[in-house]
Amino acid sequence: MIKATPKKLIREKKHWRMRNRIKGTAERPRLAVFRSNQHIYAQIIDDVAGNTLVSASTLTVKVEGSKSDAAKAVGAEVAKKALEKGIVKVVFDRGGNLYHGRIQALADGAREAGLDF
Repeated sequence: MIKATPKKLIREKKHWRMRNRIKGTAERPRLAVFRSNQHIYAQIIDDVAGNTLVSASTLTVKVEGSKSDAAKAVGAEVAKKALEKGIVKVVFDRGGNLYHGRIQALADGAREAGLDF
């Protein structure tokens, strides 16, 4: 009998495959995104030093409307904080999720606010 692979396991495998190629440096840190059912989280990470430079989430940014609107606001907030620290270029790590919906909205919000990736 063939057993189905859980979606979470598939996403985690995709994420680790991506993380083998994507590395954040001091010059170009990694914008990591985690999406749960209720919230979305974004961090800008320097993998060489192992430091989180900037973070934002729907827990800190309150937005009325859909989850996509909230994701776009989180992207704009993380970009605003990054620009204050002098970070302009980042590498986008979608966390194994498809580049669609809330992940895409967060990326669009960050680009519109001034991040380059």
